[in-house]
Order: sequence, then C-alpha cells, then structure tokens
Amino acid sequence: MINFMWLFLIASGIIYAGLQGNIGTVAVSAISGAEAAVMLAFKLMGVMCLWLGMMKIAEKAGMIHFFAVVLGPLVRALFPGIPNKHPAMGAIIMTLSANMLGLGNAVTPLGIKAMQELQKLNGNRKTASANMCTLLALCTAGFTLIPATIIALRAAAGSVNPGEIIGATLIVSFSATLTVVIADRIFRLFYNLRERR
Repeated sequence: MINFMWLFLIASGIIYAGLQGNIGTVAVSAISGAEAAVMLAFKLMGVMCLWLGMMKIAEKAGMIHFFAVVLGPLVRALFPGIPNKHPAMGAIIMTLSANMLGLGNAVTPLGIKAMQELQKLNGNRKTASANMCTLLALCTAGFTLIPATIIALRAAAGSVNPGEIIGATLIVSFSATLTVVIADRIFRLFYNLRERR
C-alpha cells in the first residue's frame, strides 16, 4: 500500500510540474536530492561508526551486563511469563539498552532477534503475544539517554551544537515510555479479565 502512495505522490508531483511548465525543475531537484542524500550518508557513516564502535566497546567492557543487572528486575516485571534464563530476556535487555543509548540502527536487528525469541514462547503463532506487543510499544516510545542517531544527523547537517537536544529528548522519551507502560498495563488488565470469562 505504501508503494502505491509513494507512486501517487511522485506521479502527481511530476504531472503538476509539467502542467506548470516546470518539468526541468523536477529533473534538477531529483539529481540534487540524490546528491544530497549520498553526501548525508557519507557524513553519517563516520558518526555512526563511532557510536556503534562505542557500543561494542561498552559491550566488551561489561556495560551491557551492567544494564542487564539494572534493567533485569524491570524487564521481568514488564514481561511476565518469560523464564529468567530464556534467550528472550537477554535479547529484550540488549534491545532496550541500545534504545537507551539512542542507537536506532542497532535496535532493529536486536529487536528482530527478541521478537523471534518471544515467538518461540507464543502459544498462538498467528497472533502477537502480549509480551511481543509490550516490546514493540517500548521500542516505538524509545526511552533514550543519549540520542546518538539524532546527534549524528544534526552534526551531519552542520548544527553548531548538535547535542543541545539531549535534555528535551530525555523528557519527551521518558514521558512517551511512561505513557506506553501505563497503557500496556491497562490493556493487559482488560485482556486478562476477558480471558477469565
């Protein structure tokens, strides 16, 4: 469906430019836009390599283990029914840790791994489990201590102070995560009540 929407937007833009007599502008904009995208990707590569390297160093230094110890009780409370030693617990903690460090690119493969592990515990293969929904909601809200990806984008775009958004990001992401946790608890309560009937 999204492909049809993109096709509609592109086609309508080209048709409108043609009707206005600005078809040349479309070609120039397409080329300059592609050039800007490649330049931005090259600028982002260095910063993302730095942050992903820092994440790897943090993992080797035991920071991920520290996060696991700190987040363990919270994760067990948010994801009831998952056995302590199950690989899903480790995958969830890694996903949430990467999210907290603002490494959006690292969250995706970790989140997929966590979902695969949660699927192994899912009784109904065609429907997402409550734990899967909770993980998805937490990743979407994305509580972030250091918004590394956004800082990288701002630095690549030439921001004078790319890190000035840390405070605002912390407040907004905490509020979003708190809202998600409250909503998750409410929906789980209603789900459990319905299952008992």
